[in-house]
Amino acid sequence: MIKKILVALDGSKLAEQVLPYARLLGEAYQCPIELLSIDEAEITATFGPSGGRGGDYLKSMAGQFPATLKIDAVVERGRPGDVIVQRAKLEPGCLIAMATHGLSGLKRWLLGSVAAKVIQAAENPLLLVRARGEAEATLKSFGIIVPLDGSELAEAVLPIAVDIAKRIKTEIVLVRAYELPVTAYYRTDDYEEAQAFIPTRQELVVELSREAREYLDAKIKEIRDGGFERIRSEIVEGPAAEQIIDLARTSGGLIAMCTHGRSGVKRWVLGSVTEKVVHHAASPLLIVRAR
Repeated sequence: MIKKILVALDGSKLAEQVLPYARLLGEAYQCPIELLSIDEAEITATFGPSGGRGGDYLKSMAGQFPATLKIDAVVERGRPGDVIVQRAKLEPGCLIAMATHGLSGLKRWLLGSVAAKVIQAAENPLLLVRARGEAEATLKSFGIIVPLDGSELAEAVLPIAVDIAKRIKTEIVLVRAYELPVTAYYRTDDYEEAQAFIPTRQELVVELSREAREYLDAKIKEIRDGGFERIRSEIVEGPAAEQIIDLARTSGGLIAMCTHGRSGVKRWVLGSVTEKVVHHAASPLLIVRAR
């Protein structure tokens, strides 16, 4: 499913924290990896692996990958977000990998704003790594968290998440979050006849939990029937983004989500949830544009 990995670098140590993840996935898929640096000040558009201002830097980064992998190093001129999106678009099976922010300066572009541009414009799947003090490739140890809201669009992330989990031999955790309606918190003893039709908080919890369990159990069966066994589920109550972030914080691993979903009764709007998770989660994220 992943045929190539495009790694965006700006020359900063924080941006380089995406490299362990790129290496892990590159080895799992045995696919070529392209290290890309964008110099907005250069006059010449493209340089080879050993040419241009960024060539030597990218060549040194290429040395961090196993010799069995094909590594290309490219320095381009242009607006970083546009260049990343357009280069990835040339290969439908290309995964974009980048840190969510880096260091800014005379010859560096700010990865935070670039990541926002790529999220909005890229049709390719995107791996975002939150740059911290030390790089950690935790996918093997802690698995892949896949939030679902019951919509087909939200489920569009499942094929690539399952494929990655198979290849790196880790587990998948399907997560369904639900929130109680306001009426569950304002039931009183007044207007007994009217309130006879309003379920209690406990009744709502039981019903929503049952629906979530049936849905997740069906998804698990579907995935296991497809040949993947290492899968389990979590049902959580509360705002979806907060629950996803808390779960990832305690368990580690990768969060895999779509950029948008459908809204409606008992569903959270995956677009806004994804945005909150991107801005606040410390965990790496795999973002897939639902079609």
